[in-house]
Amino acid sequence: MDGTPRARSGIGAFPATPQRRSPYSAASSFQRNAIPSLDTLKSTVQQATQQPSNEPLIPTEWIDAPTQRFYACAVYLALFSWRAWDWNTLQDSEEQSLWLFMKWVFIDGTFLFGLPAMRIPWLEWDSVVMLLLFLAHSVLDAVMMFQLPIPIGAGFAMVGRGIWGAYEMAVNERNVNPQTVLFNDSLILGRQIIHILPEGSAVLNTDREAFCIDVTRPEVRLPITINSTNPTSIDLLRIDLDTQANETIHISKSQIKKMHKDAARLLTYSDKPNEPKTLYHTVRKPGLYVLQKVIDESNLEVSRKRLAHTVVVPCPKASIKQISANKCKGELVNAEFEVIGTPPLRVKYRRTVNQVITETSSESIQPADFFSPLAKQDQSALVVPNRVDTEWARARMMHVPLTEHLGTAGNWVLSIDEVQDGFGNKVTYSERDQEKQEKRPAKSPHLHQVVTVHERPTVQLEGCTSQQPLKIAKGKAAELPIRFGSTGRGPIKDVAHILEYIFTPDASLSPAGDHTGEPQRRTIPVKNISEQPQIKSPGLYTLQGVSTEFCQGEVLEPASCLLQNPPEPGLSIATEAIADKCAGSPIGLRVDLDLVGTPPFEVTYKMFKGGERHHMTLKERVNGHRGQMTLTPRHAGHYTYEFSEISDAVYKQQSLSGSGMRIEQDVKPSASANFVNMQDKQISCIDEAVSFDVALQGEGPFKIEYEIQHAGRREKYSIDNVEGGSARLSTPMLSDGGEYIVALATITDGLGCKEFLKDEARISVRHQKPKAGFGAIEGQRSIETLEGKKTDLPIRLSGEAPWDVEYVNPEGRTQHFRAQRPNDRITVSQPGSYELRGVRDAICPGEIDVPTSKFDISTTSRPQMRLAASSSVQEHGGVFEKHEVCEGEEDAVELLFKGAPPYLVQYVQRGKPLRGTVAPKHKDLRAALNVASLRLDTAQAGTYNYDFEQLGDSNYDHSARHFTPLTLRQTIQPKPTASFKNPGKTYSFCSTESAGEEVIPISLTGSPPFTLEVEIKHLGSIKPETVVLSDIQGTTTSLRIPHNNLHLGKSSIALRRVSDSLSCHRTLDSSTPRVQISVHDAPAIKSLETQADYCVGDRLNFALTGVAPFNVLYTFDNAARKASASSATFRRLAEKPGTFSITSLTDAASSCNTNINITKFIHPLPSVRVSRGKESYIDIHEGSEAEILFEFGGTPPFEFTYTRSSNSVKGAKGSGTVLDMKSEVSEEYSMRIAAHEEGTYEVVAIKDRYCSYARPGVKVGGKGGGQKMLGY
Repeated sequence: MDGTPRARSGIGAFPATPQRRSPYSAASSFQRNAIPSLDTLKSTVQQATQQPSNEPLIPTEWIDAPTQRFYACAVYLALFSWRAWDWNTLQDSEEQSLWLFMKWVFIDGTFLFGLPAMRIPWLEWDSVVMLLLFLAHSVLDAVMMFQLPIPIGAGFAMVGRGIWGAYEMAVNERNVNPQTVLFNDSLILGRQIIHILPEGSAVLNTDREAFCIDVTRPEVRLPITINSTNPTSIDLLRIDLDTQANETIHISKSQIKKMHKDAARLLTYSDKPNEPKTLYHTVRKPGLYVLQKVIDESNLEVSRKRLAHTVVVPCPKASIKQISANKCKGELVNAEFEVIGTPPLRVKYRRTVNQVITETSSESIQPADFFSPLAKQDQSALVVPNRVDTEWARARMMHVPLTEHLGTAGNWVLSIDEVQDGFGNKVTYSERDQEKQEKRPAKSPHLHQVVTVHERPTVQLEGCTSQQPLKIAKGKAAELPIRFGSTGRGPIKDVAHILEYIFTPDASLSPAGDHTGEPQRRTIPVKNISEQPQIKSPGLYTLQGVSTEFCQGEVLEPASCLLQNPPEPGLSIATEAIADKCAGSPIGLRVDLDLVGTPPFEVTYKMFKGGERHHMTLKERVNGHRGQMTLTPRHAGHYTYEFSEISDAVYKQQSLSGSGMRIEQDVKPSASANFVNMQDKQISCIDEAVSFDVALQGEGPFKIEYEIQHAGRREKYSIDNVEGGSARLSTPMLSDGGEYIVALATITDGLGCKEFLKDEARISVRHQKPKAGFGAIEGQRSIETLEGKKTDLPIRLSGEAPWDVEYVNPEGRTQHFRAQRPNDRITVSQPGSYELRGVRDAICPGEIDVPTSKFDISTTSRPQMRLAASSSVQEHGGVFEKHEVCEGEEDAVELLFKGAPPYLVQYVQRGKPLRGTVAPKHKDLRAALNVASLRLDTAQAGTYNYDFEQLGDSNYDHSARHFTPLTLRQTIQPKPTASFKNPGKTYSFCSTESAGEEVIPISLTGSPPFTLEVEIKHLGSIKPETVVLSDIQGTTTSLRIPHNNLHLGKSSIALRRVSDSLSCHRTLDSSTPRVQISVHDAPAIKSLETQADYCVGDRLNFALTGVAPFNVLYTFDNAARKASASSATFRRLAEKPGTFSITSLTDAASSCNTNINITKFIHPLPSVRVSRGKESYIDIHEGSEAEILFEFGGTPPFEFTYTRSSNSVKGAKGSGTVLDMKSEVSEEYSMRIAAHEEGTYEVVAIKDRYCSYARPGVKVGGKGGGQKMLGY
């Protein structure tokens, strides 16, 4: 405990003085059983290692620590004495001062930084302390060696002013502290404290929510927030949106009690009486609701905060007008939305095509002449203007067309998902958004429409044409080979079809094989596509149409079928004996068969042999109309051949009778002839002749007999004297279509030998010429298509592929087209009329079907846009100029569209602001109707161009070739400005008018003429003067201030307001640069205040004109006094009441004495006592009132200002927060005021006829306080 005491750790702390330890101390005693641990040994070694660094440089065994500190202090005092000697003997020489300064900085640094190296206890400081000590000594060295003066006197003066205050010269020529004069607490004494229950308030719809009513939401709950009150009745005013009729809704006390009970279930409800509560009143009618009156338990009306009106509108509704549930592919749906609600409305809907969903929306749905205040503000805020005009909030009904091309077959579903009105009320119909609704509205047919798009049927014949007729036996029926199809991938199954065809009997056909006259028109239903209509009568059947229950179909080629009843088969027999050339005896019979019918034939005959009872039945197949049988029986005898039956391709087992059907065997010569290069069938065109080459064998000249068979008729022809080995047979003109057979009958050689011939040739003559005609698209041979889009024109062809078609385009040019299919298409792109002129198939030239030879193509008009006609928009040089508006004003332009909505307009907003630059803005405008409104940007002055560059609608995308860009230009005029050309400059003026006075130049911007308001504020004057300059024609002007507005001394000139010819105006704030004016009069004195009456505490300010110093002679309390003014201002403090009169003035420039008679009257300050000058407490009930007594001292009338503050704890000093401030006037020396509001009432300012006084911290108007406004 004998060590040196240690200071607390920190800066300036000293270490303990090291002490010598006794060798016999307890710390070093030996303990037999104690074995030191490894940690103990390490700690001991570290302490032994660190201990020498804390020891002083001079061991304390030689000189102890206190002695070392004494020696250090002695050295420091010796150095300081040496420093004082150098300062005392210092001469006025800069070189010597610099040398001594550097010398002592070095000595101080050596001593201070070397001292810690000695490690003397208590003198070991850290580096921060050492640096601060060194800097302090350096400053001391600079002051002493450079002999710098120290303002000691000024410092004591500042300390004295801070302690005793600043003094001013008073009217009795002595220094007075203004604070003792201006602030006298005895002038206002007493206060009245009133305590009442707090008054409540009521607010309707504080959160400005939006409400709507419909079938699913038949009622809404209007929130009424009450605070610190318990109302007994509430009156709501409802204004009908349609008729604007007023209705008052009274809410009784029992209803309010129930509202409290319902609200108590909410977590936000508080049982504390002074906390706000939200009650909910249910309404079931739309309208504009206002909180009209609220009465509390004291039968007093509760204050109501007026916010924006609460509007309850009918909930928006949307529906789809009923359309046909079944449509055909390629038709238009032509749907229409019916939207009801407060515009502008938005409808979101879905289009589902075979479970593929496409969502879209139509926005800004509103009438063409509709204007809503909701369009100019944020709709999420739902701030409704505070006005009674409810026309804009009324629900409107609008129809939005929807045109969809049904290009895909299947189920089309149009569903309305959501509709939203201008207030933000949203009704959601889709299932995934139903959870957001209070009730799930049931899906109704008017919310979605299901349209079944059917494929169109097609029909054509298969296996039967006019060239390949269908042949049946007489009296028999056959199936018309019909092939059903559709515009889809296959036929429409399990659906009934209705076929329509025309029929012309075979006998009534034209020579060309076409229908003639009035053909029979028949319609037959087909329940299933597997059924085939039955036909029986021979003739030409042509399909005219096909339809299903919902759609009209299309007839494809081949569409005609020829039904024939061939003649029944017949047989005629010619026989010739076959004789042996040598013996001449018959060896058999050669039977010639002449057949009539449809090959192949099958002839059944019986062979009888004489003497035998049995016979043989044999059959001979003949592929042509002629055949030959060689009957050479093996055995000799009498043979009888009886032909019994004949069959052909149509008729079977026809009996033969007659004597000619029994024959015997004969012989025939051996001459022959046959056709060359025969084909199975040679095809020929109708009304053409056919030639054949025939090879001959035998000795000529020859005579050839041949036959031409057709339709059961046979004509024989012969050629005589044919020389050579070949001949050419020619047929006449074949005018009937069908199959012809040219058969070689006999040939006779030059010896007169005649041989039977069997060779024949077949000719297929086309029944009809090839035909061409345009097919129909959706039942018409005209189509409306998009401009520039290629169109496939259907063409119907009959004949043999390929076809060469010739047609004329709308330009009159002849074009050729090669078709490969009977139902082909010609791809064209030009609108106009196309006409077929000729056709040829692979074999024959054809003809054009005149009724179907033309096809017309028209184009859908492209969308158009224009600006609505208005007097505010004029066209100049292709640019539309919008009328100029001022910066910040609202403006809009109306766009009119023509085409198929919705429209998409892309425009670029380019601006050239007067200040800075603005990048171009690319914007889109979507319009659901044919009219839309575009808000113009008027936030910043400049020139703005709205370049409408692209336009598209539901049919066309934008086309730069067809759309002419439109430019709208508007100039936003800036608010005019006004400024001084030389701000801050002081202009000199004389007290009297004189030539050559200065003028104040002003610069203006804007559109002249201008109107300028100039404010002149004189020094010492609170209220400024205003000078109005009107009809300023240029952008510069010179301000000449009338002399009646000039006051002696300096005045401040400021520009307050400027307006131009465009009615644009700008109000300049107080920070605008000013100019000063100085009014001179030598020598003269002028009061800076206009009044003659002053109050104690006021300062009498006078402006002096001349050359300082001035001598002012004045009298006060009938005593003459003389004062000297060294500046241009003479001021005296009114210390006490009296009469102050200035009699003369002199300045230093001349000895003239200006006689002056300026008299000022100094009045005492008024006083007031509240509640006899004491603090009075009173408690009143709500609705009651208390009386406050005010007693005045001074000169009536009295005007005083008192405040009502929140009550503080009783007995506490000071007042609470100021709640209210009022001013009253009294003509008497006392006044009583009734008060019914809680608070502390005390006077803060008093004013009589001449003077006023305000408590410290309060600014008061009038005299005495030097202020004219009362406030905190």
